[in-house]
Amino acid sequence: MGLEWMYWTKPTAIFFSSIFLMLCGMLIWELVSPTIERRGFLMIPTTRGTRFFLGLLGSAYIHLAWLGLTDLALWYGTVLSVAWIIIVMRWG
Repeated sequence: MGLEWMYWTKPTAIFFSSIFLMLCGMLIWELVSPTIERRGFLMIPTTRGTRFFLGLLGSAYIHLAWLGLTDLALWYGTVLSVAWIIIVMRWG
């Protein structure tokens, strides 16, 4: 029984690298300007990190729903997911 390695495609590497870079950016932003809890349309007190996590989680669900419910190209779902993260980060 040998070791099995995950095959990293270019889109997979870009995806995980992007999330890593966003997390690094969030860390730097937090160190430069500490966050304050606030309430937005999510109706719960959230910090920047909470909104980012909820945005990523929502984006995952948008992609899963897109794949399961439509036959359209996934790029449309990706654009919708990015818009969702921006909305949650700004007004969530």
